[in-house]
Amino acid sequence: MQINIKARDDSALGQFWADAPGWGVSSEGPGVTNVEPVGLTWPDPAALYIDVVTVPDPETVRYRVHVDLATTSAAHQAELVTHLQDLGATPPTSVRATSHGRSSPTPRATTSASSALGATERDL
Repeated sequence: MQINIKARDDSALGQFWADAPGWGVSSEGPGVTNVEPVGLTWPDPAALYIDVVTVPDPETVRYRVHVDLATTSAAHQAELVTHLQDLGATPPTSVRATSHGRSSPTPRATTSASSALGATERDL
């Protein structure tokens, strides 16, 4: 499976999402950062790959992606939130309900400790 994320700065956003789970980065050319599990080679049908692509168009709306990161316990969630904050995520100023019943932080580089899965959004 491959996910494409649009960004103003592909390398910064790609590196953030690679560092979050401890994955690696590569690039097929300027403006594209590939985020992939270490040790897997494209195309592996059992893997998830993320391409972060610079979009040169003027931003008329925020480029958004919502990613839920699963945790195994409250302690694991706290550890993950601390790790993401060390990478540059910041706590949300408010939390809104989503259509699937979980809370979600407001846009910008945010980490929500209130979500059961430790949801994180990052916008660069």
